[in-house]
Amino acid sequence: MTDNNIGSVTRERSEGVFLIGLNRVAKRNAFDYNMLADLSSALGEYDRDPALRCALVFAHGEHFSAGLDLMELAPKLTGGGLSYPDDGFDPFAASGAIMRKPLIVAVQGVCFTAGLELMLAADIALAAESARFSQTEVLRGITPSGGASVRFTRAAGWSDAMRYMLTGDEFSASEALRMRLVSEVVPPAQLQERALALAQNVAKAAPLGVQALLESAHQAQREGEAAALAALMPRLLGLLKTQDVREGVMAMMQKRAPAFKGA
Repeated sequence: MTDNNIGSVTRERSEGVFLIGLNRVAKRNAFDYNMLADLSSALGEYDRDPALRCALVFAHGEHFSAGLDLMELAPKLTGGGLSYPDDGFDPFAASGAIMRKPLIVAVQGVCFTAGLELMLAADIALAAESARFSQTEVLRGITPSGGASVRFTRAAGWSDAMRYMLTGDEFSASEALRMRLVSEVVPPAQLQERALALAQNVAKAAPLGVQALLESAHQAQREGEAAALAALMPRLLGLLKTQDVREGVMAMMQKRAPAFKGA
């Protein structure tokens, strides 16, 4: 994962994976408005491109993100809040439409406030052993606005989530793993390699099947289990008509790797 672009967010394509790199290294990748807008646009670009099947958000430099750059964002926040490009997505999945495709996040160094909320919004999250986390908004007189009050609580349970959100205390990668905020913790030198390998594995799966799975899981969270269960069979029947299902069956019979086309 090399820095092929100069800007707040870099973009790189690799075997169906879209690599999105936070690149405001001098500010520990703190989110100013330009970075948020650029990240939003990159996610929109990913969602629209049928050749891209999994996105991996990582960070250039030593740290994932120190959170929001409040000094730069304060005037916009007090003026009515943040808005994102029409062709993009809310990176925190707290407003607007939800992406149809999977998102993986790999974190190292500090992962504070909005950085942690970006991680919590991902489908899969990995952390380096040296990663450090905190949700410190209550120490700044504000409250988490990127979904932590919902997702942190849902993943870790009420008591563990409130233990850290109400105090702003820092916690380690091993503690994040215990609370199920991340799925894996790896040595720092292996983080990018492991995250990219995982993203490439996801990219090999049938894209329409992956999108249907995510749609069902999001429906269960937003509308309840009954609504998601009622929609399972219609989704399956729609998938059974696709070329990818035929390819999956043939690949299984011929004992080879499938070549899905997303059709």
